[in-house]
Amino acid sequence: MTEERIEEQATKPKPTGFTVCNCKLEVVTDPDGKRHFEATCLNKEARDDLASIFEQEAILRINPKVILEEIPPVAEPK
Repeated sequence: MTEERIEEQATKPKPTGFTVCNCKLEVVTDPDGKRHFEATCLNKEARDDLASIFEQEAILRINPKVILEEIPPVAEPK
């Protein structure tokens, strides 16, 4: 990895939010310094769908090569 790439990763701000199931999730830090998710959903169905996903088991993997940016959608084959 070049020095420019390392410096770019160090200075690039970390993402604080993302969208899933028609809900915008943001990472919020409370006055005690604890972080949690807050979600704003388009409707009750989206909220209920997101809540049901959070009720299930979460699988968290570590991948040092992951890119923390929005990946553009892939064009579907014709």
